[in-house]
Amino acid sequence: MRRKILFLTFLTTVLLSTMSFAQSTVNTPAPRPAGQAASVGRATPSKKDNSPFSKDRLQRIDRVMQQYVDENRLAGAVALVLRDGRPVYERAFGWSDKEAGLRMSTDTIFRIASQTKAITSAAILSLVEQGKIVLTDPVSRFIPEFAKTTVAQGKDSAGAVVPAKRQITIKDLLTHTAGISYGTQPNVASLYEAKGLGPAAGNGWYTADKKEGICRTMERLASLPFIAQPGESWVYGYNTDILGCVVERAAGVPLDQFIRTQITDPLGMKDTQFYLPIRQRQRLAAVYASGSDGLITRAPEGSKGQGDYVNGPRQSFAGGAGLLSTAHDYARFLEMIRNGGALDGVRILSPRAVKLMTTNQIGNLAPEEGLGFGLGFQTTDRFGASGLAPVGAFGWGGAYGTVYSVDPEARLVMVLMIQLMPNRTDIGRVFPTLVYQALVEPEK
Repeated sequence: MRRKILFLTFLTTVLLSTMSFAQSTVNTPAPRPAGQAASVGRATPSKKDNSPFSKDRLQRIDRVMQQYVDENRLAGAVALVLRDGRPVYERAFGWSDKEAGLRMSTDTIFRIASQTKAITSAAILSLVEQGKIVLTDPVSRFIPEFAKTTVAQGKDSAGAVVPAKRQITIKDLLTHTAGISYGTQPNVASLYEAKGLGPAAGNGWYTADKKEGICRTMERLASLPFIAQPGESWVYGYNTDILGCVVERAAGVPLDQFIRTQITDPLGMKDTQFYLPIRQRQRLAAVYASGSDGLITRAPEGSKGQGDYVNGPRQSFAGGAGLLSTAHDYARFLEMIRNGGALDGVRILSPRAVKLMTTNQIGNLAPEEGLGFGLGFQTTDRFGASGLAPVGAFGWGGAYGTVYSVDPEARLVMVLMIQLMPNRTDIGRVFPTLVYQALVEPEK
C-alpha cells in the first residue's frame, strides 16, 4: 500500500509538471529571428497562424540586396516588411557611411523627401476632421497671395502668361492637380530661379537651407506662373509644401509642432523630425549618387547632396520633402493608415478619411494608365499597373530613393530606405517584386 501511494504521488507530480510546462510554452512567445524587430503595431487577427511567406523565397531578398551593395550600386539599405503589423522581414545591408566605416543598421535615419507628403496630407485631413479646413476651400483662404494666380503657356519662355481660370483649392493641392510644378521646366525655370525656387533650390523641392519659414517661401511662389490650369492636369510639384503652410495658418502653430503633437508623438515615431539633433549626427545615412555607369560615389554637400539637415538654419519646415525618419517609424505611420486611421489604441484619422486618401481622386489624369492618385498617395487601380501590387494597393517614394507600398488585401506594409540621388538603380521596382514572389499562399 505504501509503495502504491508513493507511485500515485510521483505520477501526480509528473502530470502537474507536464501541464505547467505546456502552459508556459503556450504563453511564452518564441524568440524572434536575428535582425527582426518587435511588432510595429497591434496585429490584426490573422486568418491562420502559419505565415503565407516562404522562408526560402524571402532569402532571395538578402541575396539581391547584398548583390547591389557588393557591385557598388548601393552603399546600403534597410528593408522592412510587415504583415498585420508584425515584421516578416527586416534587414540592414551595407554601409550608412562607407568613408566613415559606419555599417547600416535597422535604426539608421534617412532623408525621406517626398514621403513627407503623406504625413502632411494626413495633417490636412486631421484639420478637415476638426472643422478647420474644407477640401473645397480656396487656398487663398489661408494664403491670400493665391487669390489670383497665373499659368505659363507653351514650352519655352516665349509663351504667354495668362490668368488661371479659377482659384486653386485644397483638394487640388492634395491630388497634385493644381498645375504647380517644381519650376524646373524651360518655360518657367529662369523666373523661379530669380526668386530662389526651381533651379535655385537644388532639384526644386529643397528648402532646408532657407533662412525663412515655409509660408514666406510659398507666398513668393504664388507670384510665379504655374504650368497648367487648375484641375486640368496631374503636375507634381510644390503642392504639399503649400499645404504645409496651410496647416500652420489653420492650426496656428508651426508645421513641425503640429505633426509632432498630432501624428508622430501619438504614434511613437520618435525618430521622425525635420532636422536632426547634432548628437545623433552619426545615425544619419550619407547620400550617394549613381554615375552614368551605375556605380556610386559620395554625393556633394549642399542641396543636391547631403543637405542641411544637421547644421542648417532649421527655419523651413517643408511639408512636401523635409522630414527625416527610420524604416520602423515610417512603417508605424503606414500601419496606422492600413489599419483605418488608428494604431495601438491611438486614432489619428477616421476610416472614411483614410479611404478618401487612398482612393483615386483624379480619374484618368494620372500619367500612367491603371494608376491614380488619392489625397497624398498613388493608387493602383488595375492589376499589373504597378508590378505585382493588386488593385487597392497604394504608396509613393522619395527623391533619395526611398520607396514604400501598402497592400490592404494582403495586410502588408513594405518600406525600403536608401540614400541615393540621382538614383539610376531599379531597386525600387525590384524590392516589392521580391516581397510578392515570397508570398506563396493565396488569401482565402
